Amino acid sequence: MGKTDIWPTVHAERKALSADLRNLGQDQWDTESLCSSWSVRDVLAHMTAAALMTPPGFFAKLAACGFSFNGVQEKGIAAQKGASAADTLAHFDAVLTSVKHPPGPADTMLGETIIHSEDIRRPLGISHAYPTMAVVRAADFFKGSNLLIGTKNRIAGLRLRATDTEWSYGDGPEVSGPILSLLMAMTGRKAPVDDLAGDGVATLRSRS
Repeated sequence: MGKTDIWPTVHAERKALSADLRNLGQDQWDTESLCSSWSVRDVLAHMTAAALMTPPGFFAKLAACGFSFNGVQEKGIAAQKGASAADTLAHFDAVLTSVKHPPGPADTMLGETIIHSEDIRRPLGISHAYPTMAVVRAADFFKGSNLLIGTKNRIAGLRLRATDTEWSYGDGPEVSGPILSLLMAMTGRKAPVDDLAGDGVATLRSRS
């Protein structure tokens, strides 16, 4: 993607996720996502809350939650879940083309959209072909960041190498596999580590 505008990709991926969730049963909405302690429905509500957030709104909510980032997230989820799964999806549909985002680079929202979409899809057994260069851009964004999710520390001393595109990063024992699985593992998801191979996998798994 280079330096191209992320928003057309973000909007397209939100729309694709909404389409995939249109006919879920209630038990599927309650499925545990790849985000620890969050259901599929919780993750979608979180995505909606993030797409409604602005920097001033974030700081106001952070202060109201006693400067607890987790508190901001939990209140956002509660506000956007609604009374039913249909409400949760309707709230998400209302922000499909939003360009709002919390403080920080807009690339955060590209990563947020891809990673959380997979947090939802993978436990449900839904496969999706994410744009490869968008996943690469998200991996490049997170690889040097410790903010909130600690990716930089998690992959320190390891060499990550994608097997389905030209991308690699770091030095040390190798961890190789599909770029999407690398992105998910480097941002702390445990299940995608099973897709990876190499001498560094055990170290990465211990840090997830």
